[in-house]
Amino acid sequence: MARQERATRTRLAILRSAAEVFHEVGYEAAAISEILKRSGTTKGALYFHFPSKRELAQEVLAEQLSVVPPVVPQNLVLQEGVDATLILAHMLRSGDGILRGSVRLTVEEGTPQDGLDRRVPMHNWVDHNREVLVRAEKAGEILPDVDIEAAAQMFVAGFAGAQLMSKLLSGFDDMLDRSSVMTKHLITSIAVPSVLVRLDFSPERGRLVYEQAVKLRSGAEVSASA
Repeated sequence: MARQERATRTRLAILRSAAEVFHEVGYEAAAISEILKRSGTTKGALYFHFPSKRELAQEVLAEQLSVVPPVVPQNLVLQEGVDATLILAHMLRSGDGILRGSVRLTVEEGTPQDGLDRRVPMHNWVDHNREVLVRAEKAGEILPDVDIEAAAQMFVAGFAGAQLMSKLLSGFDDMLDRSSVMTKHLITSIAVPSVLVRLDFSPERGRLVYEQAVKLRSGAEVSASA
């Protein structure tokens, strides 16, 4: 068990260090030597877990959705959707390494030769949004003529643009403000008016719902290990 725990810690240290480097310099310029230096691991350990830099980057991409804790259930399904966006924005602003690294890998152009499938996080977030919107539709929170699939994709596109502007203009300092404005404008076009007036889009909510979500996930992990 101790050996397995060490292996898990080593793998996570490599992932986090790689994500930091990818965030700072991008995929092409990322050096394995720098990842090893930051993670404090050996080349043998790195290649044991990740046979190549491409596979390491692909795993960072795959981790994007899983590092974001699930939201605490709310009375309104659309509030859960808003909260998920605010949590993501809060984590980018506060400097979550894996999230920042995976976001940069997702939006940078790259080359066909690098072999990375940058569509994975986008597809995952569209799937997540679709599930939330379908539940909201069944709860009567969405206008009857809304195209669920188009809306699910539009929220992903909107957030991608908001984070890109925030990174370029403020180093993510205004990420919560931008995501709040973006989400409010998009939800205004799909939500039933009586639901819309009850939604909280405030940027300050980001930290609060993030802390609640972390508590919820920690409690679930403790219960699962008991």
